[in-house]
Amino acid sequence: MAQTQLIEAELASSLVPGPAQYAVLLPADYETSGETYPLLFFLHGGGGDRSFLTQMRPLLEDVWRQGILPPAVVVTPSVTRSFYMDFRDGSQKWETFLITEFLPFLRKTYRLRTDRQGTLIWGVSMGGMGGLRLSFKYPDVFGGVAALEPGIEPALTFKDIQLRDRFWRSDEMFEDIYGKPVDEAYWQANNPANIALADPDRIRSSGLGIYLDCGDEDSFHLNEGTEFLHRVLYDQKIPHEYHLVRGADHLGRTLGPRAREGLGFLNRVLNPPPPDPIVEGLRKQIRQWKKQAGMDVD
Repeated sequence: MAQTQLIEAELASSLVPGPAQYAVLLPADYETSGETYPLLFFLHGGGGDRSFLTQMRPLLEDVWRQGILPPAVVVTPSVTRSFYMDFRDGSQKWETFLITEFLPFLRKTYRLRTDRQGTLIWGVSMGGMGGLRLSFKYPDVFGGVAALEPGIEPALTFKDIQLRDRFWRSDEMFEDIYGKPVDEAYWQANNPANIALADPDRIRSSGLGIYLDCGDEDSFHLNEGTEFLHRVLYDQKIPHEYHLVRGADHLGRTLGPRAREGLGFLNRVLNPPPPDPIVEGLRKQIRQWKKQAGMDVD
């Protein structure tokens, strides 16, 4: 019986301290099917690296077996604690690397779909933050993002970030990435909530699938940043799915089931469900009631 294949490799680049290391998980039938596959960026959290894909390999194989997610080429780049972004001083350009060099390299090397619907991101913690930033900035490239417990703060300006929402990140870390002293405008330009507010029409009209998840007992208080982003998206009428999981922390037994839920959401991006005739009938009746009440019907 064919087995999945995990490859560890590296790619030289002048944009990042290199060579950049990465891992790729290929579906069991990749060598024989001749098919093209969706690409799933599987982004690790702070302190992680490409070995995250090895750790999560059993879960991915299981969701493929269960049909929660169709077979895909899954890729985890090692990005250190870079936040998946370009440093203000230009010393490391992870965002530029991922979009302009790594993605074209993957499409040239593997049999991948090149449409946006077939290009997806799943990320946890720092990877959730990076996935939101990348997909919000490039909704023409990515069809969907599932961000679990994303490492984002409940603020729109750097000065409004409270110590409880950043105590695990030193001043030096912020300064390495955002400049010394911190360039507050640069932080704002790379904060997912601000990106959404800057051009909500672009994200909304793209049809980007957005999934947010966090535990309500997250030890890093990331539930507050996730809730904050949810409210920004809600107020801007940007469609998304939001899960606040009761009793869940940043790690522990809830994370596996939550990971599956996020992957299941991405399956719905790849394979949108057909119209529900019961819902369609209800909406037709509701429109009629609104007309009778003198309301505008959108």
